[in-house]
Amino acid sequence: MSDEEDKESKTEAPSEKKIRDAAEKGNTPFSREVPVFASTVAMYLYMVFFLPDGISRMNETLKDLFEQPDQWTLNTSSDVISLFGHLTWEAGVLLLPAMVMMMLFGLGSSVLQNMPSPVLERVRPQMSRVSLTKGLGRMLGKPGLVEFGKSVIKIAVVSIVVVLVMRRSYFESLDAMFSEPAAIFPMMAADARKIMIVILFATAVVAILDFFWTRHHWITELRMTKQEVKEEMKQAQGDPIVRARLRSIQRDRARRRMITAVPRATLVIANPTHFAVALRYVREEGDAPIVVAKGQDLVALKIREIAEQNKIPVFEDPPLARSMFAQVSVDSVIPPVFYKAVAELIHRVYAASPQKRRVNRIP
Repeated sequence: MSDEEDKESKTEAPSEKKIRDAAEKGNTPFSREVPVFASTVAMYLYMVFFLPDGISRMNETLKDLFEQPDQWTLNTSSDVISLFGHLTWEAGVLLLPAMVMMMLFGLGSSVLQNMPSPVLERVRPQMSRVSLTKGLGRMLGKPGLVEFGKSVIKIAVVSIVVVLVMRRSYFESLDAMFSEPAAIFPMMAADARKIMIVILFATAVVAILDFFWTRHHWITELRMTKQEVKEEMKQAQGDPIVRARLRSIQRDRARRRMITAVPRATLVIANPTHFAVALRYVREEGDAPIVVAKGQDLVALKIREIAEQNKIPVFEDPPLARSMFAQVSVDSVIPPVFYKAVAELIHRVYAASPQKRRVNRIP
């Protein structure tokens, strides 16, 4: 009951981290029917391109063996071993291409689904693998029932196909028993090809359905609860309280650096207590004034206080102060829209003597 409730609570799609962690542990979607289909394709290609020549060669070998038995004397054990080795070699020549093709096609289909990677988690001893309860749960659970259903379908399809093919060629098979051995193998190969074609289509349908069902089931198993999503975001981005504390520290440090830059300012534009923008303009440093500090409320008052301590002119222009505070960032050149207004203030600063610099109110 608790497992069902836990699955019902997993309503969120798996995150990239959850998928990546599952892949690192070897938990990847893998359809067992795709390698079966690939092996079936390999077997069919073998029957079409390799089996006819192989059967002809095997016919010649058996023909020589039965028609000329005097060539193979069996007087000693070495003669028996020699005959057995010859027959084994001929059988190997006949069957080796099929084994190689099935192996290559099966491995290729597995690699195309998921690239192989060494995962120690799969070989680590786990009690759940030897637990009778867990084993019964896997067998009687949804994945186990799906595997059982696929096996039943495959067995039923193969059985029906074999019965239909053998029923059609029943009398031909009886006639072949009284014909020459050379005619038996081609007939058997033709029947086998008919069976393989139907099996090929059946395994293709099963493989396609199993491929998509396996990925759907894998994604479903990796779904997360809302609490798991929150915990993962907290781990990835850090605790919200800690992040807020870090942002606060960063703002304090930036504010202190900005305040220490106020004595380098050429003038300060204020509003008169809510906003303050400190500008620096030196012809040798640049063509336009730079905002070295700006602040609101208490920070604005601190900027004005430092400016007055360092005898930096303070101009009270509320519209200009508000506009520059909103549009210009610290350590940035003022935009051209403020050139004219600021140029007038700079001209007044350079025109006034150091003794006359004071707080100026612009009407």
